[in-house]
This record gives sequence, C-alpha cells and structure tokens, in this order.
Amino acid sequence: MPRQLSFPLPDQTARHASDFFVSPANTIAHRAVMNPASWPDGRLALIGPAGSGKSHLAQAIAVPGDTLLLSAADLERDGAALPEAELIILDDLGDPLSAAAEERLFHIYNHLGSGTGKLLLIARTPPSQWPIALPDLVSRVKSVTPVQIEDPDDALLRALLTKLFRDRQLNPPPQVIERLGARIERSFAAAQTIVDRVDKEALAQGREMTWPFVRTLLEDEGPEA
Repeated sequence: MPRQLSFPLPDQTARHASDFFVSPANTIAHRAVMNPASWPDGRLALIGPAGSGKSHLAQAIAVPGDTLLLSAADLERDGAALPEAELIILDDLGDPLSAAAEERLFHIYNHLGSGTGKLLLIARTPPSQWPIALPDLVSRVKSVTPVQIEDPDDALLRALLTKLFRDRQLNPPPQVIERLGARIERSFAAAQTIVDRVDKEALAQGREMTWPFVRTLLEDEGPEA
C-alpha cells in the first residue's frame, strides 16, 4: 500500500492533577509532592526516568501567583533579582551547570531558606549524583530529601499508554492497550516510543489501530518487542 501524507493532530497533553495515575510505582512520590508541608526543611527532590510524569506531578501543586516554574536553562540566563514566590520548582536538573548557574541555584536555595518558601528540585538522578563544582552548593543539594518514581508496574503502564494515545487525540481499542502493555518493555521510554510509532504508521498507511496492525509493528522490531 502506498504511503499517504500524514497530518498529525496537535498533542494535547493532559496536565491536571486528576490526570496523574497513582500506582505502587509512584505512590510514595505522589504523596510526598502533594504535601509540601511535610518536606524536610521545605525542600524535596523528585527523581524519575524521562516521561515518568515528574513535571506533570509538580505542576499539580503549582498555585498561580505563588509558584515559579524554572528549568536548568533558566539558571543559565542572567538574572539580577532573586525570584519571589512561595514555591519554586526547578526542572531538568542533574546535568552539569555553568559556574554562574550554580551560583544562582545556591542563592535561590539560601533565599528560600530565609523564609517559609518551598523548593522542589526535579531530575532523572538523585542529587547525590549531580556533577556540582561549587562546594557550598554540593552540601546543600545533597541534604535535600529525594523521592523516586519507579519504573511502571502493569497498571501504570496501561494507564500511561492510554494517556499517551489520548494526548494525541487517539482512542485505540482496549485490546490494543492490554496487549501492548504485555508485550513492550516495562518502561516510560518504551511506552512513548511505541505510541509515537503506532501513531505515525497508522497515519502514513491509512490504517486503523487494530491489534493485528500494531502487532506487525512490534514484530518488525524483532524478538525482544
């Protein structure tokens, strides 16, 4: 069958608190993040693989006007004034930062420590593994309590597949979700990869998302699929 031009619908990623599926793989992290009053010294590090919902969970506690969402890239930009917010969420940490960015993170940490502000750090690896050069920052970051989102269990993997398809405005039959969940590697990355491939191939080939069609895509990937 000749390949057709594909016109993917825009991704409409669900980010509401109610869209976050809680399972044994993430229940400890979910409980901790949703209760900032319990954070030791007002600090918490949320750790988990790519695609595990870390940013989604963090946004669930963001309060407009009282929360500042920053990324590691924002730390690399010049900024004279310290941010004013009840809660500061710093995402995409864990990779090497410039000396200036480390200084900014150090000052944000100390600035919040002078009041009642909360700080949530988000990364794929625990703070103890971050390559930080500034000695004073090392000691502060390592003191932050980490909570971990583990690799998905069966229930979370099926919920994740369903959500990833719905984010693309797709609704495959339940049989596809069940059998995909049983066949693919149990990881967030594997779920994202197969959903992306199924979406693109279904559009390109003009096919419905039936299990026989999806199974052929898995078989094309080899015996480990």
